[in-house]
Amino acid sequence: MTPETFAELSDTLFGVAIAVYGAAAIGFCAELAFGRSATRNPPQRAAVHAGAPGATSLPPDDTPTEKTPSARWGQLGVLLTGVGALAQTGVLLARSAAAGRVPWGNMYEFATAAVLVGVLVYLVLVIRVPGLRRIGVFVLGPTVIALVLIGLYLYAESGPLVAALRSNWLAVHVSAAIVSFGVFIVSGVASALYLVAAHRERSAISGADPTGLADRLPSAAALDRVAHRTAVFGFPIWTFAVIAGAIWAESAWGRFWGWDPKETWAFISWALYAAYLHARNTSGWRGRPAAWTNLVALATLVFNLLFVNLVSTGLHSYGGVS
Repeated sequence: MTPETFAELSDTLFGVAIAVYGAAAIGFCAELAFGRSATRNPPQRAAVHAGAPGATSLPPDDTPTEKTPSARWGQLGVLLTGVGALAQTGVLLARSAAAGRVPWGNMYEFATAAVLVGVLVYLVLVIRVPGLRRIGVFVLGPTVIALVLIGLYLYAESGPLVAALRSNWLAVHVSAAIVSFGVFIVSGVASALYLVAAHRERSAISGADPTGLADRLPSAAALDRVAHRTAVFGFPIWTFAVIAGAIWAESAWGRFWGWDPKETWAFISWALYAAYLHARNTSGWRGRPAAWTNLVALATLVFNLLFVNLVSTGLHSYGGVS
């Protein structure tokens, strides 16, 4: 196959991945809409949210009944998510074959790879804790939207790297950034859903009628654990990415750190995730304050990816290259 053929295959698989992920999101949405409420015992569930004593194990009612029709929709969603992930992996492999390099040399490839990591993290979580399947629509829905926007606004033709990125450090530094970014996406989704679930559980314990889609989510305690554990996993990788970037900067520009806009925002993101991990284990900052810190940290990562690369000027601004 010629490089042009591989490039066409990559573009085709990109569209296939979007279509399959969209079908998976519909399956997850059907499970969430028609499934039974996960809130069996509102007072007990409300007691374990926000890091309260007892928030050490997943409540039994967080695992959906696998034989119900709604559960089968969710299982179909997981299967389609796996197929979509294979297609998205093919996107990057075909781009690599077409360009003869690692497939994350521009923002299109970086963002595509980061979204793929987020999907894979979700699949691993579902395999370990089937009850977390209920958050699927909140992972796959944004995934479809993100991929559509990536295809529309970040797409770049397959080709060689720009001179500034021709270094062995590209595979090290950018790979770590991609993995940590994808992990943090799932952590942020879990924190956002935690805020919703915690609100519903507080309403339930005060006597409100526990109905609505929020009551079909996993417990606030379970979502809080997902957000925390994924952040714990991603933080050392992000730390390594920042350190590797500094070493690459010294090799390329003769200094480890120069407070370039991308470096500055990378440090801000690192500090916010460090603050989240500290807050998550600090009395008085558990629960909502910690969750909001996690969401702000994710927002700074997205800002750094989009604004610094596309709008600001600096040593890391390569006109659409990550």
